[in-house]
Amino acid sequence: MTRSAEDGLRDTALSDRELKRALASTWSAQPGLWEALSTVDHKVIGRRYIATAFVFLALGGVLSLLMRLQLAQPEARFIGPDRYNQIFTMHGSNMMFLFAVPVMQAMAVYLVPLMVGTRNIAFPRLNAFSYWIYVAGGLLLWIAFIVDTGPDVGWFAYVPLSGPQYGAGKRADIWAQMITFTELSALAVAVEIVVTVFKQRAPGMSLDRIPLFVWSMLVTSFLVILAMPAIMIASTSLILDRLVGTHFFNPAEGGDVLLWQHLFWFFGHPEVYIIFLPAVGMVSTIVATFTGRPVFGYLAMVMALVATGVLAFGLWVHHMFVAGLPRLGESFFTASSMAIAVPAGLQIFCWLATIWAGKPIFKTPFLFVIGFMVIFVIGGLTGVMVASVPFDTQVHDTYFVVAHFHYVLVGGAVFPLLGAIYYWFPKLTGKMMSETLGRWVFGLIFGGFNLTFFPMHILGLQGMPRRIYTYQPEMPWAGLNMFVSLSAIAVAAGFLLFFIDAIRSAWSGPVATANPWGASTLEWAASSPPQPYNFARPPVVGSREPLWTEATALPVVAGLRVDRRELLITSVVEGIPEALESSVGNSIWPLWAALATTLTLVWSIFSPWAVVWGSIPVSVSLIGWFWPKGVPEDES
Repeated sequence: MTRSAEDGLRDTALSDRELKRALASTWSAQPGLWEALSTVDHKVIGRRYIATAFVFLALGGVLSLLMRLQLAQPEARFIGPDRYNQIFTMHGSNMMFLFAVPVMQAMAVYLVPLMVGTRNIAFPRLNAFSYWIYVAGGLLLWIAFIVDTGPDVGWFAYVPLSGPQYGAGKRADIWAQMITFTELSALAVAVEIVVTVFKQRAPGMSLDRIPLFVWSMLVTSFLVILAMPAIMIASTSLILDRLVGTHFFNPAEGGDVLLWQHLFWFFGHPEVYIIFLPAVGMVSTIVATFTGRPVFGYLAMVMALVATGVLAFGLWVHHMFVAGLPRLGESFFTASSMAIAVPAGLQIFCWLATIWAGKPIFKTPFLFVIGFMVIFVIGGLTGVMVASVPFDTQVHDTYFVVAHFHYVLVGGAVFPLLGAIYYWFPKLTGKMMSETLGRWVFGLIFGGFNLTFFPMHILGLQGMPRRIYTYQPEMPWAGLNMFVSLSAIAVAAGFLLFFIDAIRSAWSGPVATANPWGASTLEWAASSPPQPYNFARPPVVGSREPLWTEATALPVVAGLRVDRRELLITSVVEGIPEALESSVGNSIWPLWAALATTLTLVWSIFSPWAVVWGSIPVSVSLIGWFWPKGVPEDES
């Protein structure tokens, strides 16, 4: 082994064993708390993201059970109106902002670099910062709830209810700042995913060879970049109205309350697809693996993803049909709300064609995919119904919308996500989850979900409003509400069993082989779980299904440095190697930057001067983050 003073030590000078030992020394974190807090390994951060998001899922599930307990009988006194308002606001905010979007991005943080054949995500320190900011936003929301200062204005925080006139105290301010935390985190991850996909793909992985899950995350990331600023502008404007006396939403001073709805739903409806599109990629991956053939209509699937992303920005008035807008304008949004069903239907038919032509193996991940198709189709059909202005006018703000919303989001996102967890659990932990328990989990959640939410359609048609904490005995809702509340226990039991299975399997489950499902995508070319450097040598891709088309081993690229962290940069379209780029090492500064940002944002809830004085610790942390240290990877 020789070290060149100019080029350093490269992998061509080492045997396979020496190469892996050298890469482990370069890319691994040292043991200890400080190193754990400093790591920029996308796999470690991805696992933390996923685990944290599922903690928030469990907390949100507990809140939903409390609401169902309150509504099981008329005139129940289990929860008072004020606490109930906090609970349903917390449930929605928690599930949308702390679970649904972050968990999908968390899966991308872990899987996308592996699936495109690179050693780390782009901007690794920004990735670490995004996680700490996400945790801080979640803690802010839940600590406020614990001390009885939780937001009580709904997860949509409509003005003037959330404005200074009616929203006394700091509850609405806490909600608005939680938005800032979570959207800042989401924007950071979206930028990382876009750059990773465009510039760090394995040689030969042209745009028409990218896995469908990676395509889904790429489109999702563009949706985040384009949609999230709207809600950040809205929440910041609300804070300014409340703290410094601006009048963005005050009609008496030239503001407009409908401006809030336009800004919120311009983000809010794309957010549905920010949650749904990653699930499309998960379903495509699982369908291909368990049918033993590539997904039918690859180009059509990609175009459907892109079309959904474009059409998603033309639907926001779908939520405002009773707001008094011009009827001619509403007709256009009715048309676009129905048109978006076309790419969704195309994807369903492509999956069905793949299953029909393949030889399906009904393992637990595939069962969740089948459950997703059933539930999402029902949610899509009711979505077309509420896209009609006359029908929506009748069922708006009733439990029909609650049922539709959960069929779309739980059926369209949570079922694929659970299937994806069972599918990629070996890659995450190196262990296998129980197939027997998995079938029980699927049965309890699928059956319990339909028994819980389908009757809500009937409750809505009977006129039961949503967001009420009790109802009178003479209303014809008591029987179905009791049935729904009892059915929710089955869903809770299914999720409890899922958590037990996941924790038990991670601790003592059967050891997984490198590719236990016989899948075709690159993440399964790495060990399970992957090494800190992912791939000893970057793979070369010659098809869309590289592990199925290569009879023996994948061809690889040689010539990368092993004495420092180095990545291969490729062209955007063809995936042609262009350069070698240093990747940053571990650093504690992203954590300090997140703490400084958290201090500033929380302080600003109580004083606008926090923006001025808080800029000092933020600036100090950023200077420390970017200060040149004389090490190439720290200067990139």
